[in-house]
Amino acid sequence: MLATKHYFILVRLAVFSLLMTAALLHADDRNPLAGNAKAAKAGEYEFRINCALCHGLGAHGGGRGPDLTRAVKKHTHSDAEMFQVISNGIPGTAMPANGTNGQGVGMTDEEIWQIITYIRSQEVKAPAQAVGNASRGKELFHGDANCSLCHMVEGKGGRLGPELTGVGGSRTREAIIDSVRNPSRRLAWGLTEATKEFPQEYETVTVVTADGKQIKGVTLNEDSFSVQIMDASEQIHLLEKDKLRSFQKTRQSAMPVYGADILSDKELGDIVAYLISVGPK
Repeated sequence: MLATKHYFILVRLAVFSLLMTAALLHADDRNPLAGNAKAAKAGEYEFRINCALCHGLGAHGGGRGPDLTRAVKKHTHSDAEMFQVISNGIPGTAMPANGTNGQGVGMTDEEIWQIITYIRSQEVKAPAQAVGNASRGKELFHGDANCSLCHMVEGKGGRLGPELTGVGGSRTREAIIDSVRNPSRRLAWGLTEATKEFPQEYETVTVVTADGKQIKGVTLNEDSFSVQIMDASEQIHLLEKDKLRSFQKTRQSAMPVYGADILSDKELGDIVAYLISVGPK
């Protein structure tokens, strides 16, 4: 009888232990600091040190990293998923594991939860009604607006400019519009080169060869002795620098300025709506 009682006690302890373990695991699925204004403030400080280089101040996106103020994100839905992404990174992208990106220092679990609390505090709800006509924007992008001559979306288009499939998730609507209206104001980082340590910047390069031929385009690769250039027709030239008559770089973008006389505000709004529609689902 005594043995039976001990058996039931042991079973109850085992069940209680399993329930407690499950409860703790479930707790880890939720941010223990959610809604805590003090934690959000601490998270802002951590974000500036560890995340702002790629995701921009205020988490609005910095070209290399996506805009995290969007309620809908490409790689995460829950706080737990966000915790895992910050901790372990995303293989094949520029998102490093915690403490491996050379910026800031490795963060504790509490500091990661603080960052998540801060990001949640910065999120902006999507407008009730989408701005712009994405279907019309797609027609313009691949048609009359000539965007696809230089830019690629979902495997279709040119290679001279940045690949734009994910730009709707990495930049705000206002930033995309500004990049079209004022393309030289802030040249894009190499969005197609996310895994490069030093991403390609879309500077305009003009060289004159020994026989007097002028080549203008963007730099793909460069070292002290040679340069690889893609011209406007997407032809690639590998040139030795000491054999060039001249070699000049400029921060003037190869992309033309699209003023309202060329692309109306409505047309540009439709194109932006299209780019946002092919972002994170």
